[in-house]
Amino acid sequence: MEIMRARELGFCFGVRRAVEMMEQEAATGLPIASLGSVVHNPQVVERLAEHGVNVITSLDQADGRRLAITAHGVGPAVLHDARERGLTVVDTTCPIVTRAQLWAKRMVEKGFVLLVYGDPDHKEVRGILGWAGGKAITLRDETELDALPEALPSKVAVLAQTTHTEAKFASFINRLLISRLHRISELRVINTLCNATTGQQAAVYELARRVDMLIVAGGRESANTRHLAEIGAEAGVPTYQIETAEEIDPTWLVGIDRAGIAAGASTPDFVIDSVEARLRDIAATTIAP
Repeated sequence: MEIMRARELGFCFGVRRAVEMMEQEAATGLPIASLGSVVHNPQVVERLAEHGVNVITSLDQADGRRLAITAHGVGPAVLHDARERGLTVVDTTCPIVTRAQLWAKRMVEKGFVLLVYGDPDHKEVRGILGWAGGKAITLRDETELDALPEALPSKVAVLAQTTHTEAKFASFINRLLISRLHRISELRVINTLCNATTGQQAAVYELARRVDMLIVAGGRESANTRHLAEIGAEAGVPTYQIETAEEIDPTWLVGIDRAGIAAGASTPDFVIDSVEARLRDIAATTIAP
């Protein structure tokens, strides 16, 4: 059985930067806490915990430790609150997310109604909404455009959660134009999609056309990993999203000549390597010489 990796997979720049920043801060020996998981990958969180970076869920749990803001970012109110408490803030927000936050703030200040195409429960989106001062509307999918009130202001700005696919964002904009063009006098579309995750998505689409089965490795809470699995499935190849190599079922490899491996932007190299090793072990023990 041949095993092929996507040409782009694993840690993106923003994730690698955030993890390295936290490791460097932990190496100083001074106590540090992360406000939420640095990225949506449990193995990365576990390794950072071994270095002394503990995860907290609220500022009340900081106990005077330095506070690390994760790659997903937070709203300005959280930063203000942390500094009011005298906490030293280590901000590892991905620069791409920071750009989306600043665009949200700018568009609202210019009088646009802001539409954010993304998951309202995702940490990144909640942070972006914070920078918009609560003056934004989040839409999980394009069908929710039909429920927008007719009385919306005529100046509309749109941006997307950074890990969305280009195809879905384009479809969202197209439906917005079809349904609301008669009400819009000015439209600003801000491309806040991450180039790294967009590249990974294109790589998965290419790989899916060349393999008989696709494994997508990444945290279950990772939006970009989920989108990669969706792309594989939409391409018509059997696709399995896993968090660890141990989840691979040997029956998936029955009759498979080419197996593909893809991984989300928060998936570390050692997880990808373990997935490939597991596939090779299964193939070696189940395929007769």
